Amino acid sequence: MSDSRPVVTRIAPSPTGSMHIGTARTALFNYLYAKHTGGRFLLRVEDTDRERSTEAAVQVIFDGLAWLGLPFDGEPVFQASRADRHRAVVMELLEAGKAYRCWLSGDELTAAREEAQAAGHALRSPWRDRDPGPPDLEKPHAIRFRGPKNGDTIVNDLVQGQVTFRNRDLDDLVLLRSDGAPTYNLAVVVDDHDMDITHIIRGDDHLNNAARQSLLYQAMGWDVPHFAHIPLIHGEDGAKLSKRHGATAVTDFASLGYLPEAMRNYLARLGWSHGDDELFSDAEAIAWFDIADANRGASRLDWDKLNFVNAHYIRLADDTRLTALVAEVFATRGDPLDHARTAQALRAIPLVKERAKTIVELADQLTFLFRARPIVLDDKSRGQLTDETRARLARLAAQLSAANDWTAESLEALLKAFAESEGVGFGKFAPALRAILTGGAASPDLGRTLSALGRDESLARLEDALSPAA
Repeated sequence: MSDSRPVVTRIAPSPTGSMHIGTARTALFNYLYAKHTGGRFLLRVEDTDRERSTEAAVQVIFDGLAWLGLPFDGEPVFQASRADRHRAVVMELLEAGKAYRCWLSGDELTAAREEAQAAGHALRSPWRDRDPGPPDLEKPHAIRFRGPKNGDTIVNDLVQGQVTFRNRDLDDLVLLRSDGAPTYNLAVVVDDHDMDITHIIRGDDHLNNAARQSLLYQAMGWDVPHFAHIPLIHGEDGAKLSKRHGATAVTDFASLGYLPEAMRNYLARLGWSHGDDELFSDAEAIAWFDIADANRGASRLDWDKLNFVNAHYIRLADDTRLTALVAEVFATRGDPLDHARTAQALRAIPLVKERAKTIVELADQLTFLFRARPIVLDDKSRGQLTDETRARLARLAAQLSAANDWTAESLEALLKAFAESEGVGFGKFAPALRAILTGGAASPDLGRTLSALGRDESLARLEDALSPAA
């Protein structure tokens, strides 16, 4: 294949009802390489399983790519709609003597496999070299590829290096099943050729397919694309990532409160690196990415590192956007935010987002804002409200009421000065004050907590707790 051809990559998921995080990483690598080279990134939906390929399942793919922020070029290709084209290519191979009809029954196929295994080579149907006479096209039969029996097929993989396959180990794969349905390897080759795909970047579980597919390209006289097989993602225990490890789908990570830009950064780093850089922008990823730099070894999903990356992007994120995301979390909990509470959240988010690793944690950090008054204190907090502490907090409330500056920094300075004037450490009043303000909910430092609540709400909560009836 001429290297002068513009780079075209693709992602070709099957509609299964979810988009696996491994598929997302593969899509990202294809997208980054296409954009790095000034090429195109295409989408093909491999929807040949008509029972599973519902409209909703296909929409999951579109939604997953959209959430990840990986726009594809042009219109999506649906593999099922191309079955006639796939069959036409099989007919070309058949007419050229590079495929043959096979009438093996189920029992005969089993016997042929056992015979081939005993002889030390892959399955070769006895129909391969048999003169069938006039073909009985009414009798159900498959059409198989007439692959080479000897020699080697070499795949020069951009990630795995040169991989050699003995042709004797490659069976005469079925191209058309007895019901006329094209098989996976045949359809993929035809579609990738017709879509002008130059680079096939996919999981290394497809590496064996690369040999069979290369032979099909050669049989049709087509340019063989560049292959790049990236290792699969493993869980922290080193086993292939599966549902037993927890989140595996893109929607799982979205529900857990991870930002798409954080996922792009993290997934790019999961199997590829640029020096020691852990955090980088999309523009930097595109500028730096080369599929040849992908790791050969499997990558492990590291939750601590993912949380570190996500926390970084939460700190960078626009507060209005974070407010909308937090509102979604409260809505899923059955506690939707009205206009007033949304405004409270927007005011508070800059004060609390430094502590949040996920959007869910950010929502948790805001629950103290919405505690119903009067706040009921637990036994421990009530025990902290001794007469001495009440008197001290009453003096603090008077100073807070007189404060002109309600910023977190000013309030923190006021609290520090108050403690010094009282001749005590924060421990003498801060726990009780926090309990009064938050009711035990998670919250930032006291200056930020007061600022987030606002003057009126802070003073009202103090008044509730310090009133004689409390």
